[in-house]
Amino acid sequence: MKKPRKAKLDKFERQHNRLLARLRVVVEHVHRKLKVFRILSERYRNRRKRFGLRFNLIAAILNFELASVS
Repeated sequence: MKKPRKAKLDKFERQHNRLLARLRVVVEHVHRKLKVFRILSERYRNRRKRFGLRFNLIAAILNFELASVS
């Protein structure tokens, strides 16, 4: 929740914002890893039918890495 001008957020709203920030960091790190594989960082030049397959394979690799780290 965005803080109104000249007002303070209560304890619940601050906790909610911190939870959202934690989730946002995880999502941004996944976006970065997908860009490292270069599937999101530049134009996909191969067959369009295979884009979904390749994207799912890369996502599976990243999910496997995340599961092994935790």
